[in-house]
Amino acid sequence: MKKAASALETIPPEPRLYRVVSGRIQQLIKDENIAAGERLPSERDLASKLNVSRASLREALIALELGGIVEVRGGSGVYVSEQAKADSDVMEVGPGPFEVLSARRLIESEVAAIAAKNATDSAIDAILKAVLEMEKNHDNRNENEMADRNFHLAIARATGNSALVGVIEYLWNQRGSLWHKLKEHFQTEELRKQTLLDHRAILAAIAAHDANGAKQAMRAHLDRVSRTFSRG
Repeated sequence: MKKAASALETIPPEPRLYRVVSGRIQQLIKDENIAAGERLPSERDLASKLNVSRASLREALIALELGGIVEVRGGSGVYVSEQAKADSDVMEVGPGPFEVLSARRLIESEVAAIAAKNATDSAIDAILKAVLEMEKNHDNRNENEMADRNFHLAIARATGNSALVGVIEYLWNQRGSLWHKLKEHFQTEELRKQTLLDHRAILAAIAAHDANGAKQAMRAHLDRVSRTFSRG
């Protein structure tokens, strides 16, 4: 048993998908002699050339941008960075944003359903407080994001299950540099306004103790975020 455990410990973890795709993009840059300052093919063409989803491609491009290898210019395209070095590499910076969103869609939808069944009046008040704070601080990005986090954690607390609170907190803590750069480039004012309406719908379903309604409302909300960030 000890030998088996030791053998497992020596197996390196699989690289995250965005690192694999980013490596393929770097190889394409070399193969097609795309010089510093020149524009890469469109995202649609790149996704087709590499046979990957738009979401996976976008994560890879953001990772390359964080590594100083490309520059993403809103409304113009993606360019090879003037400062890019031949030996530049993409660091592992946690799970990709769409990987986290997929996990959140699966888990938070069920958490919302459980919250609808178990929420006390005080738990519903805590969710409402977070919604009001988010609406109040719509123009203050930092305060707005903190209220957004508090909203989702308040729903988890409404389940009465501390383990679920820990899971949601863990998922929110995975919103690292890739997430924030993606959000910087592709979050729209339309999405921000719609998020407030989505949160109101989730709150209404939980307050009505409508488990299926809460589940569907949370799923629709996270689907909307994923669609907006992958489409841009």
